[in-house]
Amino acid sequence: MEWAKTRPAARFDLAISNVLGCSIDDLPGAVEALALDGRNDNGYRPLLDAIARRHGVSPARVTTAQGASGANFLACAALLAPGDEVLVERPGYDPLMGAARLLGAHVVRFDREFESDYAVDPERVAAAITSRTRLVIITSPHNPTGALADHAALQEIGRIAAARGAHVLVDEVYLDAFGEPMPTAALLGDQFIVSSSLTKAYGLAGLRCGWILSSEDLAARLRRARDVVDGTGSIVAERLSVLAFEHLDTLAARTRALLGANMPLVIAFLRSRPELAYVEPAGGTVAFPRIPGVVDTARFAERLHTERETAVVPGRFFEAPAHFRIGFSGATSVLRDGLQRLSSALDARAWE
Repeated sequence: MEWAKTRPAARFDLAISNVLGCSIDDLPGAVEALALDGRNDNGYRPLLDAIARRHGVSPARVTTAQGASGANFLACAALLAPGDEVLVERPGYDPLMGAARLLGAHVVRFDREFESDYAVDPERVAAAITSRTRLVIITSPHNPTGALADHAALQEIGRIAAARGAHVLVDEVYLDAFGEPMPTAALLGDQFIVSSSLTKAYGLAGLRCGWILSSEDLAARLRRARDVVDGTGSIVAERLSVLAFEHLDTLAARTRALLGANMPLVIAFLRSRPELAYVEPAGGTVAFPRIPGVVDTARFAERLHTERETAVVPGRFFEAPAHFRIGFSGATSVLRDGLQRLSSALDARAWE
């Protein structure tokens, strides 16, 4: 996150993973919805209702948060104590580990392997889980590869976790950018916790509208954890978020149109580069190729930026340094030009 916040701007930014930001005109009625007051003690009730309807759960199972990262932190805060163990996938998104460590938990890893198209393997979870494990953390679609977790595998992981008295946190923040409606893991059982937001799939990062779906009992604990962290959300953002849910189908169509234009460009690029190894993205907003024989792509990413004004995310930030992450959810013209410059850097063997 420090790298993401402090890196120099790039003319062709392929390092972002959230859908191109909306303008105020993309959200009809936004100006009229603005107000500075309203009750949101345990969440703004119209927003809780909107999230619940979207996912087919009761409002009592919804906890709002500051984005998906805030939601993930609340889940960790509600469930973890110093000395507890947390199982986190590898490659993985660094703040998921950071939240657990900040709370004094011990992070244990299980691998999602390139050779298996980054599928989630319940046997790897079973081999790593212990009586001290309190939480298993999975992203679906996977950050950084975009691979979708199979629900049968998730169900088995839920069974393994429940036998140890643990929960399974599934971060679904990219799920609505997958191209077609996908079922949420929140419906798999009370041992599952699901986090998401309006940020990645809908171009509404500025609202910081995140949420957690859980059992009612755990939701009460999550809300008490939020009392310690920030109490409540911004009523201004929460009013606008309700409006966003009213127009979610329109926003989703905008996302589908953008990714429908962009994904074929990325797939064509990957197929045209014999020096890359990759799992072809089936949806989402990111791809995660590697350069076989290259130990660390940091130099490649740096030269790509300084010599060709193009940004990608070095794989070391996901504990996979031979890889780099391409985001393809921005403007199509920027993506097309950025991929051309990426090809040029590969032609020049810019990792050397």
